[in-house]
Formats: sequence, structure tokens, C-alpha cells
Amino acid sequence: MSKAKTVPLFHWSKLSSPKWLDAWQERLGSLANADLVISTVPGKALARVELYSPNQALLKRIQAEWGGSLRRLAQRNWAALSDQCLPDLVIRGDLAVIDARRAQQIREAKSRHPGRQVLVIPADMAFGTGHHATTATVLRMLCDIARKLAGKSWKMADVGCGSGILAIGAVKLGAATAWACDFDPRAVEVSAENFVRNQVAAQTSVQCVDVLKWRPKRQWEVVAANIFVDVLEASAATLVGAVKPGGYLMVSGILKTHAAPCLKAFERLGVGWLRVVERGKWVSALGQLSGPPAGKPARRSGLAA
Repeated sequence: MSKAKTVPLFHWSKLSSPKWLDAWQERLGSLANADLVISTVPGKALARVELYSPNQALLKRIQAEWGGSLRRLAQRNWAALSDQCLPDLVIRGDLAVIDARRAQQIREAKSRHPGRQVLVIPADMAFGTGHHATTATVLRMLCDIARKLAGKSWKMADVGCGSGILAIGAVKLGAATAWACDFDPRAVEVSAENFVRNQVAAQTSVQCVDVLKWRPKRQWEVVAANIFVDVLEASAATLVGAVKPGGYLMVSGILKTHAAPCLKAFERLGVGWLRVVERGKWVSALGQLSGPPAGKPARRSGLAA
């Protein structure tokens, strides 16, 4: 009998002032393929920020940008951990996200969701399963947009795609094609694997792209960007330029404490927010390039959005 495959685990840590903990949570809390741990001691002036990941290159980039220490930990059996599946996630009654890899698991999960489009996203890949508040909210918005665009031909761009879950969801919901990109080469590989796994490879493509240097050569009816707020603000003009006039833009990955200036940056470029959703400490927003009618405020939604 062959041994279960193990991979090395790496650990990055840095001491920080407690006043910056929200910023660390925003920057690192939704990183693909990494687990964030923040430790504080009452009365102490310092806190410890730590990341655990099998992706050494990712942690090296973080160390190069923010300092701190990096070391290799003992090996971990991720294959065994992957046997413990996350619960199915149902989105608007239209989609079901399932954590499965084996054919039997997939068949059983699909049988639980007749009439729904099923997205197969193995959680052990750790690049976004839809269970995080930001991704789940954007999936709900995507379902709503797909209903508005039913019967029309539309295409979608997923910027900062992680596992490719939003691009897969778009095609399952009726998009003619979906283009995806990510800064992390491993995320690009995982997305391509998930496109094949979900039988949407013919309608999807993925590239390794730094959004801060990106110059889109075309426009899409729907653009989604679930990325760090500082990158959102810095690339606002690029993202808006990628949306066709009258098209839809979804942004997410924004902490409530930073939402106002971020959303204003897009408003100045002609985006009218149709819906701003707060879930816990996170904010996601759905807008249209042509904007809502004059004087009509954006509608704020809670957990039911």
C-alpha cells in the first residue's frame, strides 16, 4: 500500500501593533491557500500575526513586502484532511457548491441538489470554496444578475479568481464565456483544473495577471473583483474600463472600516451602486456602469442578500 502524499507546511510570523490588526485581517484574512492566526495578549503593546501555508512562494512574497520570519514546519497529510468535506452551500436555490473530489462523492452530492447547477470545488485546494462571506455574497449577486440577463448573450471576467469559482458559476448560470485571472500562478493552475472538473473548460480561460499592471483589451457585460481593498482602489479605473457601458461590476474583499473611500473611488468613475451588502466585517457591492436613477440611493442589505 502506498503512503498518503504529504506536503511541507510553512510558517510566517511578524509582531505588530494591535491598532493594525484590522489591516492585517483585510490583507491576509482571505488569502488563498493560507491560514491566518492573530494572537493578542491583554495589556501588551504587541500582537503576533501568523500565516500557515504549503505555498512557500506566497509566504516569501509576503515576507519580502512586510518583513517577519519564515520557517518550514513538519509535514502534514492534507489528503487525509480532505476526506472531511465542508457542508454543501446553496446559493439562491440556483447553485450548489460542493466540496468533493472523488466521482462517488460528486454523484452523491449532485443527487442532493436536483434542479440546481452544481459547482465542484475541492476544499483541500484552499483557493476559495464559496463559504467565505465575500465569495458567497458575490455568488448571490451573480445569480441575481444572471436572472436579469436571462435570454441575452453575456460574458464575464473574474479578476482575482482564486479557485475560479465565480467564473464557473457564471458559465453555469448562462454566461457564454468567462475569462479569469489571478496574480498567483498556483491559483491559475487550480482554476484551470476546476474548469475541467466542472466541464466548463470550453467556455472559460485563465491567465496569470497582475491587476495593477493589467490593460484590458476588451470589455465584459459582467466583471467581478474579489481582491484586497488597496488593490481595488488602485485598479478602480482599470476595472471600470473593463465593464461595457450599462454592464455590471461586483467588488468584494472590503472591510467595513475601509468601504466608504473604496466605493467612492468607483462612484467617481461612473459606477452607480445598486446594492451594498454587509456580512460581518466584510462589505461587497454590486454596481452598474450607467448608474441607478438620479437621487436613488444604494440599497443596503444584510445576511439575506
